[in-house]
Amino acid sequence: MRIFITGVAGFLGSHLADRLIKLGNEVIGVDNLIGGDIDNVNDSVEFHQVDCDLDTMVTLMKDCDIVFHAACTAHDGFSLFSPYLITKNTFQITMSVLSAAVQNKVKKFVFCSSMSRYGEQKKMPFTEDMLCNPTVPYGVAKYASELVVKQLCELNGINWVVIVPHNIIGPRQCYTDPFRNVAAIMINRMLQSKQPIIYGDGSHKRCFSYIDDVIYCLEKVLVQGNVNGEIINVGPDEEFVSINELAETIADIMNFPLKPIYVPIRPNEVKYATCSSDKARKLLDYSTKTSLKDGLVSMVNFISQKGSKNFNYTYPIEIINEITPITWRNKLI
Repeated sequence: MRIFITGVAGFLGSHLADRLIKLGNEVIGVDNLIGGDIDNVNDSVEFHQVDCDLDTMVTLMKDCDIVFHAACTAHDGFSLFSPYLITKNTFQITMSVLSAAVQNKVKKFVFCSSMSRYGEQKKMPFTEDMLCNPTVPYGVAKYASELVVKQLCELNGINWVVIVPHNIIGPRQCYTDPFRNVAAIMINRMLQSKQPIIYGDGSHKRCFSYIDDVIYCLEKVLVQGNVNGEIINVGPDEEFVSINELAETIADIMNFPLKPIYVPIRPNEVKYATCSSDKARKLLDYSTKTSLKDGLVSMVNFISQKGSKNFNYTYPIEIINEITPITWRNKLI
């Protein structure tokens, strides 16, 4: 098949491209490299360094069978302080990619959403049938994108699937972005002999997905007919850990003397967030192959080999006031 991937130089997109090429598919990929890395792109990808504007997407998507849309500025809490940037590069680019897909009459459109769609819920784990209650603009933009994907695909006879990964970890994850990727930030700081920074008391809890377990599901989503018109959580629901426990595990792997730096919690931070993977087990034969610790070991090895780097504050902070996290205001990470 001829498969179009947005965000192909990013963490998820590049791993998916590798797998699809290995399976014998032709991959056309786009990325503007503001968050991706050209080193991530498989040599067999027909790569285009472009923004996801409509005219460009219409041209490059010609004769593609499937679109996998992963490109976005995937910043959860940061979207409260740069809402224009994050929603533009989440909702608006989805409209460009989606419109181009309709114009090119692709067979299937797979949208990569976020567990940020769920926001605060009264019950856990989060299930796909829950009413979404996002607490940050990024989550709103992802959920709004889902709704339009469903509307336009069904109107135009295109199969669609929405996948909702947990917090994905593994090699190639950007570790120089101070606004996202908590495990990568901690590892990068520890390699610099700096203590990890934890917002709040560290008791808020998350689940983390190793990249290979996610890719296993995605390759099935692209070809299986029984997932058309479905929203599917992807990732482990067995290891639900606090941010304190995450820091302790990383420190143990790195033999690092842990004394975290605690700062005020970020606004609108969801206390507990974990998704049920029962639907993925049923439809995609999902199972967790990689434990959290093994996934973190892989990340530590990757970042150590690449070398610790300074954090990159290239994204503009649009709203700076007394509630903007001091770590971002003063570039303390």
